[in-house]
Amino acid sequence: MKTTVTTIIGILGVLLLVGVTMWAIMFSDIAWRVEPYALAMTGATEPTVVRGPKVTHQEMPSEVRAIYMTACYGASPKLRNNLVRLIDETELNAIIIDIKDYTGTIAVPTSAKILAAGQEGSGCKIRDIKEFIELLHSKGIYVIARVTVFQDPLYAKVKPELAVKKKSDKNAVWIDHKGLAFIDVGAREYWDYIITLAKEAHNELGFDEINFDYVRYPSDGNMSDTYYPHSGGERENVKRAEELEKFFKYLSEKMREPNAYGEVPKISADLFGMTATNYDDLTIGQVLERALPYFDVIAPMVYPSHYPKSFLGLGNPNKNVYKVVNYSMAKAVERAKAERTNIPALAYEQAPQVQDNKTTGKKEYIKPSYSADKLRSWIQDFDYGGEYGVAEVNAQIQASRDAGVTGGYMIWDPTNRYTRGVSY
Repeated sequence: MKTTVTTIIGILGVLLLVGVTMWAIMFSDIAWRVEPYALAMTGATEPTVVRGPKVTHQEMPSEVRAIYMTACYGASPKLRNNLVRLIDETELNAIIIDIKDYTGTIAVPTSAKILAAGQEGSGCKIRDIKEFIELLHSKGIYVIARVTVFQDPLYAKVKPELAVKKKSDKNAVWIDHKGLAFIDVGAREYWDYIITLAKEAHNELGFDEINFDYVRYPSDGNMSDTYYPHSGGERENVKRAEELEKFFKYLSEKMREPNAYGEVPKISADLFGMTATNYDDLTIGQVLERALPYFDVIAPMVYPSHYPKSFLGLGNPNKNVYKVVNYSMAKAVERAKAERTNIPALAYEQAPQVQDNKTTGKKEYIKPSYSADKLRSWIQDFDYGGEYGVAEVNAQIQASRDAGVTGGYMIWDPTNRYTRGVSY
C-alpha cells in the first residue's frame, strides 16, 4: 500500500513538472510573438498579437483600377465571387472592401481590446477575410480596406463624451438627417481607435492599403445646433481645417511606423469632389492642400451627381459627366503640382513676401510639388440624378486620364452591381 501511494505521488510530480515546462514554453512563445509587434505599435493604445506567419502584400499598381465592395457582399462567397470574376475578366486590378462602415461596425476579425466596441455592431461581418485576401493576392489583385472614420454612431453610443453634441443640450449627442452621429474630429482618444484598426488590417489581415473616408466634420443636419467639446466648442469657434489637419498629421506619423517586419502600409484619404475646385473648407474642414502632405493618395469623390446645377453653368452635371470630372481633376492636378499656395497649412512654411506694384497682400506658402500619381479619382457607376451606363463610366475614366491623373480611379456603386462592357 505504501509503495502504491509513493508511486502515485511520483506520477503526479512528473505530470506537474511536465505541465509547468509546457506552460513555460508556451508563455515564452507568446512573449516572443508579442514583443517585436509591440515595438511596431508604439503610440497606439495597445499592442496587437501577430497571429500566425507574416502576411504577404501586393504592390500598388502604377494605375489603380478599382471597384468597391460592401462588407455584406464580402461576407457572402457567392456574391463576392461575382466581383472577383469581373476583375478577372477585365483590366481592373484592385478592390476596396469595407472593414468599418457608416454604422460603426467593424466587419473583420480583430484582436486588440480597444476595438471591442466596433465588434458589437449589427453590420455584416467578413469572418474569413484573411483567406479571401489571400485568394485576391493569388490573382494579383491589390486590396484596399475602407474605414469610415468620424461618422460612427456605434462608438458615439459607447463613448458619448467623444461625440459631437447638441448646442441646445450639451449632454445629448447630435445626429444628422439620417439619424447618424459623428465623433468630434478633435477627440484624440478616438484617433488611436482608428489607427489600431488600420494597423491590424495591414499587419494581420493582409490589406495592402488603408483608405480613410468620412475624414471630416458633419454636414447634413441642423448645423446651428452642433457643439464640439474637443474642437473648440461652438461651431463658430471651431477651426475646422486646422483641427482636421492635426488628425491627418497624427494619423500619418503613426501609420508610417514600420511593423515588426519593417513594412509600412499605403494610406489614402477620400475628400469631397469640390475640394479640387474650392479653396475654403466646404464647412467640413477638408482642404486639398492640407491633406496632400500626409497621404500616399488623395481621392476626390468627383461624382457628377453630387455637383450643384450651377457648377460650370452646366445645368445638369449628370448630362456632362466628362466635363465635371475632367475640370475637377485637372484643377486637383494643378494644385498638387504647384510649389506655392495661398492656403496656410501646418506642413508649409510662409514664403518671403514680394514687394511690388502687384502685391495683393495675400500670404504665400511654400509647398512640395506632388506628382499626379498622388491623385486617384472616385467616379460613379450608380443611377442617382441620371442613368449611368457604359458611356457614362467610360467618359469619367477618360476624363480623369485626360486631366493628367496617373494614380488611377476607384468606381463606386453601393449595390455592387457594376456595368458590364466598360473599357477599364
